[in-house]
Amino acid sequence: MLMSQKPRRSALYMPASNARAIEKARTLEVDVVILDLEDATAPDAKDAARKQAVAEIAKGGFGEREVVLRVNALDTVWGAEDLAVAAGCGADAVLLPKVSGPKALAEARAALGDSGADLWAMIETVRGIVDLRAIAEAAEKYRLVTLVAGTNDLAKELRCRPGSDRAPLLGALGEIVLAARLTGLVAIDGVCNTLTDADVVRAECEQGLRWGFDGKTLIHPAQVAVANRVFTPSDTEIAWSKQILDAFEQPDNAGKGALQLGGQMVELLHLDEARRILSIAQACGVA
Repeated sequence: MLMSQKPRRSALYMPASNARAIEKARTLEVDVVILDLEDATAPDAKDAARKQAVAEIAKGGFGEREVVLRVNALDTVWGAEDLAVAAGCGADAVLLPKVSGPKALAEARAALGDSGADLWAMIETVRGIVDLRAIAEAAEKYRLVTLVAGTNDLAKELRCRPGSDRAPLLGALGEIVLAARLTGLVAIDGVCNTLTDADVVRAECEQGLRWGFDGKTLIHPAQVAVANRVFTPSDTEIAWSKQILDAFEQPDNAGKGALQLGGQMVELLHLDEARRILSIAQACGVA
């Protein structure tokens, strides 16, 4: 029987201070709701947003959606109190912005405690890219489960102009995926700044999929359906994966490391990938 996993195709940022937006999030077909205390919350609204986030998480009603609380950076005046509240608020995970090394993970885990939420790390600084391997290798110790690309902040630090192809960022995005695969973490792509043009959003999602990301962070509800569609295995992928699985399960192929299927050479690495695709499809409710 295939092991299922939580899909993280779509991770939607919602201002933690906006109760109406959060209520809408409860109705969206989104995999992850990120209640944002950082970028989406003005400095004079931080305290109110923190209280609102705690109240909304306690209220529940998010169904199967993961609920993640993005706190302010640890070196800000709000970071420590955000983490203190996050320790017992019931969120599935805490998203740390501007993670530039394992020290931030250690400080966050100390504040949250061993029984607290999992950690997600925003990789959005030059130092964070340079120290990605150290961050990823500290994942198990500090219960880091997800790397999130912070493409806007990273572009600012690099002083680059990404454009529609995001070419100046592709090296950094590749590093994030490599680090995630090195240590078994989830990798989620950065946001698309075009809000409602589905073609632009789809192109960026497809690019992220080609580069190996598991899903995409989003900033508008209109982007959710596109991200879900792109990061859900297609009917063709599912059918081919089932063929591979069935072929290797045939008694005549027992113990074989490679075989011919549909005019192609299929190896055990393809079997592993087929199992992964079917697991994702199962989690997305399409297999």
